[in-house]
Amino acid sequence: MRIVELEAQPNCVLSIVADDGRVGRFDVSPYLQYEAFEALRDETEFKKVVNGGYFVEWDCGADLSADTIEAQWQVVGKVTRQTTA
Repeated sequence: MRIVELEAQPNCVLSIVADDGRVGRFDVSPYLQYEAFEALRDETEFKKVVNGGYFVEWDCGADLSADTIEAQWQVVGKVTRQTTA
């Protein structure tokens, strides 16, 4: 999976659109118990998430692979993209 859209939501949830159009949510809160993710308990820091395509990362050094996200996210829909000629 490649992440094409990413948005931080309240309560440590990431809203994600994959390259195949699947739309889902990934709850980061179970990871906050780990030292690398502690800074993300601050919502301001959590919102600084950056889309790396095949991973997401934060300024604090925490990151998650797209494979990890895909294995545990909740798919909530699918978008279709139209191409113009």
